Amino acid sequence: MSSPAPKSPEQTDKSKKYDRQLRLWGDHGQNLLENSKVCLINATALGTEILKSLILPGIGSFTIVDGEKVTEEDIGSNFFLESDSIGLSRAQVATQCLLEHNPDVRGDYIDESPEHVMSHTQDFFNKFTVVIATALPEKVLIPLSKYLWESNVPFVVCRSIGFLGYIRLQVKEHTVIEAHPDSENPDLRLLSPWRSLREHLESIDVALLDQKSRSHVPALVILFYYLTKYKELNGGLVPKTRQEKDILRKMIRDSPVADEGSIKLLEENFEEAIRYTNTCLAPPSIPHNVQAILDDDCCKNLTQNSPPFWIMCAALREFVECEETLPIKGSLPDMAADTTSYITLQQLYHRQAELQAEIIYRKASDIARDLGLPMDTITQNEVKMFCKHASELQVIRGSCIADEYERTRLDLSFYLEDPDSLMFYYVILRGLERFISEFNTYPGQFDDQVEPDVLKLKGIIGKLLSEWSCSQVLRDERVHEVCRYGGAEIHSVSAVLGGCAAHEVIKLITHQYKPLDNAFIYDAISSNSATFCL
Repeated sequence: MSSPAPKSPEQTDKSKKYDRQLRLWGDHGQNLLENSKVCLINATALGTEILKSLILPGIGSFTIVDGEKVTEEDIGSNFFLESDSIGLSRAQVATQCLLEHNPDVRGDYIDESPEHVMSHTQDFFNKFTVVIATALPEKVLIPLSKYLWESNVPFVVCRSIGFLGYIRLQVKEHTVIEAHPDSENPDLRLLSPWRSLREHLESIDVALLDQKSRSHVPALVILFYYLTKYKELNGGLVPKTRQEKDILRKMIRDSPVADEGSIKLLEENFEEAIRYTNTCLAPPSIPHNVQAILDDDCCKNLTQNSPPFWIMCAALREFVECEETLPIKGSLPDMAADTTSYITLQQLYHRQAELQAEIIYRKASDIARDLGLPMDTITQNEVKMFCKHASELQVIRGSCIADEYERTRLDLSFYLEDPDSLMFYYVILRGLERFISEFNTYPGQFDDQVEPDVLKLKGIIGKLLSEWSCSQVLRDERVHEVCRYGGAEIHSVSAVLGGCAAHEVIKLITHQYKPLDNAFIYDAISSNSATFCL
């Protein structure tokens, strides 16, 4: 007897190493991650924490841009740096330390300030999948933001100071195929079954099944049978209201035949059928977010520069115009049934999903050909994944950070009406950045300047609020608290914020899960966080 061929050691090792994350974003998501190139500007405690949380799951490569030398302050706030590295290149030391976390990841560094890189080789940033910046001054942040916006390179700006943290995402256009919604109803099409499914469901007369067969038939078959009976009694109408569905449930509940002891017991699969009346009797519809994508100009007016996402959307649009519904997902929820019955039903859904995906793939290929694009622009696997998650499609169009900083009016009044809103910390952090630009130091960085710096920072914040036409006044204790930090980072706070930022970066790289829109503020004192759209 021959033994089975051994599995590839490389694949086995990889699946063991990345088992948990493969469950989250799959092989295709991991492949995007492993081919990504990430740039970090400034190897602060927060910056190294973000990279650590990206290196462990296996990004392809990273580059640190930082012209600073390691100081005693760095040693005190950054656990990745040792005391014997004082005076050495911070970018080099951080790179060497971070590479120890995952030998599969490549790392490099540029021992130059971001200002120098911007002025000499601005297109340097074009090659990256994502650019991350920490503790970046306004004079560099604004031009870099504009450049990355025009280049459509995602930009993640973070800052950690004392017990406060801030994350801001800048994406010109970001598309999501797998949004992974928290809850989702099964896509079973019982109200509009295709021919092979209808023939299979109609071939089983549930009322004629014996006691043993009754317990093995899938709930879907049971529900369809009694739905048909209901329609026969109600002029072909399907149950829509709660009262109408109660009648259908009663029909299923009254179906058992009494055993020898005159006891009626409702089998588990019939209980399942009753539960499915809540989720499986809605007609197939196109979610508003998907319809908006199909009506988008990018979907209607394709060019040679259109990404594959929009080409597939155009193909989906043609499919919807013909079928008036989205392609079926092709998956079947677990059911109490015998293996043969369940697999037969499962294969019907799988084959229909394959057939519809093939139709959309051909449409997408025709569109790509008409645009003069290569044949491999769209792959079958991409289209299959796209069709499976067609109801989850998202397009996020963000705002440019430079516009936010250069805007003379910023409408924050709604957020600032609540005196406990974390938006007040955003205002303080903007004032902090303006303070650094004007005085080239953090407020409170020197002990004898804490009180004078409090007055300066309050004046800057007041001026900002006036520019934005906001009448709210900040609490003095909040400004005092930020000045007491003196620009110091607390590594534990940066670790929490770094994990959050890395999570958002992974969303951007894998095009899975919906990223935040678009600012996140963390207050470690109260353990509160909030998101705002700026």
